[in-house]
Order: sequence, then C-alpha cells, then structure tokens
Amino acid sequence: MSQTPHIIIVDDEAPAREMVGEYLKMHGFAITLCDGGKSLREALESGVPDLVVLDLNMPEEDGLSIIRDLKRRSNVPIIMLTATASPIDRVVGLELGADDYVAKPCELRELMARIRSVLRRSTPARQPAAEPGIGPAKTPRDHLVRFGSKWLDLDAQALRDQDGNEHPLTASEFGLLKVFALNPKRVLSRERLMELANARDSEAFDRAVDLRIMRIRRKIEIDPTRPVVIRTIRGGGYLFSPVSDKA
Repeated sequence: MSQTPHIIIVDDEAPAREMVGEYLKMHGFAITLCDGGKSLREALESGVPDLVVLDLNMPEEDGLSIIRDLKRRSNVPIIMLTATASPIDRVVGLELGADDYVAKPCELRELMARIRSVLRRSTPARQPAAEPGIGPAKTPRDHLVRFGSKWLDLDAQALRDQDGNEHPLTASEFGLLKVFALNPKRVLSRERLMELANARDSEAFDRAVDLRIMRIRRKIEIDPTRPVVIRTIRGGGYLFSPVSDKA
C-alpha cells in the first residue's frame, strides 16, 4: 500500500459519493470518485487502489456483479455500502470476497474506522531494514506457521509455498488463518471464529466462514476434498491440526 492510501468510491448518487470523498480527503486519503462499474473499470486502468468502497444498489450494474468482476482481476479489499440490500445480499457479497459492509446512510466515522481496519488487515507489515554489512533481514521462524503445503507469514500477512511463491489471500481469509495459527489443536465453533475474527453480522458471517474455509482449503490442502489441516468437527466447528516440518 502506498504511503497515502488510495480509495475508490463507487456510488451512482453524486451527493453520497462526494460527501464520503470529501470526508476521507480531510483525513488524508487519496480519493477517486466513480458513478458505476464502467467508470470504475476505467479508473482501474491507472492502477489498483488500496481499497474500494462500493454501493451495492446501482441501476446500471449491481454491486455484487462488480465485486465478482473485481475479485477476478485482483485481491483489492472491498467495503460494501448497503441501503435496501437484504441480508442475503450481504452474505453473497462476503462470499464473493468483500471484506466488510456499512449500512447507508452511513456514519462517516464508522466508515473511516472500517476502512482503516480493513487496510491494516490487508497491508503486509514492513520488514525491518537490514543493518549495513549484515545482509537482508530474515523473518523470525516464530512468525511462520505451516498450513499443509504452504507457510503463513504472520508479519507479511502472506501465504507462500516451499519455493517462496506467494498465493494471494483476502484480508478475511488471512484473518481466519491467523485465528487458527494462534489456536492450534483447539476446536473452534463458527461463533468463536467470528468473535476472534471481529465479525459483526452473525447471519452473514456464519455462512461466509464456511465458504472462506472452503477457499482456504483449496490453497493449503493436498486434497481439499479430504482436508487434514483444517478439519470439520461435526457439531463442534473447525480444528487446525499443525503438521510438523520434517524437512
């Protein structure tokens, strides 16, 4: 993420997007305003922003289809703005990869807090600079957690394979993996996972947890259809079983 976070605000209502844009500018964010999916795609040609604030209810192209398209292009974090959207819209948006939502008309301070929270979760931590003559700084082994065929770097918030190739994670997927990393060999119910991951909407996140774990399994399990790293415990929840590294 750049030093000045760049946020794209997508809303077909000019007064709403301008109000949000001015407020975020006052608090040090770089802002681009878009009135729909077409102008958003044009803005993306200049580069991927640090975060997108997206109204779900727009006449020309609904927000859910935009989320689906955005996630095909990149892992940019998304906060949904929902007015008349039903709970199922929030569920679908979260399942498609959105990171959070705020109800419209939104409380601007809450929106800014949500933005900062998502940016913290989605931004890799800066690695300490190496001292002259000592060589590059290395990540402490304690900050690496093995998840099946991959390693989770808690400092860099990155999932990597044995060759060091990075496998993209959404902020919410990293949040779940971090919870498992800090609670190995413990059965965690969906409610406990939601609590530890700071989820707010129990109805939406309850279904989203299952979908996110399914996506995570595709990235870490040798056979996602027979998971051994993150196992489902019938009637209990999920259990992370660390595998010792014998290499």
